[in-house]
Amino acid sequence: CVVYFRKFSNRYRGSMFAHLKISDRIPLAALLVVVFLTVAACGAESGENESSGGGGDGVTTGSSEETSGGTTSEGSMEKTGIEEELARAEIGTNETTNMTPADGKKPDKPKPLPENPPEGVKLYPATSTEIKRGDIDYDRDPPTNGPHSPIWQNCGFYTEPVENEIAVHSMDHGVVWITYSPDLPKSQIDELRSYANEDYTIISPYPDLPSPVVATAWRVQIELDGPDDPRLRQFVDDFKNTEIAPLSGNRCSGGRGEPEES
Repeated sequence: CVVYFRKFSNRYRGSMFAHLKISDRIPLAALLVVVFLTVAACGAESGENESSGGGGDGVTTGSSEETSGGTTSEGSMEKTGIEEELARAEIGTNETTNMTPADGKKPDKPKPLPENPPEGVKLYPATSTEIKRGDIDYDRDPPTNGPHSPIWQNCGFYTEPVENEIAVHSMDHGVVWITYSPDLPKSQIDELRSYANEDYTIISPYPDLPSPVVATAWRVQIELDGPDDPRLRQFVDDFKNTEIAPLSGNRCSGGRGEPEES
């Protein structure tokens, strides 16, 4: 609009009025005023478009703000629960995955992580599988993963606590470690004994637990109300020998400990 008006005015503004009578010039002048106002409005609209997002940076910023503070962001937050975290979980870059089982046999095939884990499961970051001797300070009790002893704990039921460092090595093999409060009633402790009949499970007392029973597998943990909490059965089924444990399938025999015979 602006270019056309400039060409028009430059070309005709002198010659156009020269041969016209005064009575004829007034309507033409009015017409030119209308054209000028139209051009001004056109230019203002163009300026608004450019300043409000006509350029690439404007569109990107607007989309970013709308996404981060609107429906899209809220929708994403609804999907960032434990299911989404487990779907993205992978073995860490500092976690060894190429150790042969002690019996020299082929490892058991691990299973994928569950799509619908029990409520209350927590997933912790990958760290390392470094072999260390002596005591290790872990970030949580019971520990979920990290450096551990060169020897693992044999699977089964124990009436005495087992060492953290040795149990963590077992979980590296895909074991679920079920820990219970030492003051748990005998009837409830007996309920836990049945899990000792399964492979890839260790059951042992653990002092100062945050709940009566805590079940732990490599990088995942859940606090439970007791042995009859239905989430315990689901947790064992879901996280025993899964793909997230670096040496999952390496079994838990030939290590340390003499579990109670079932």
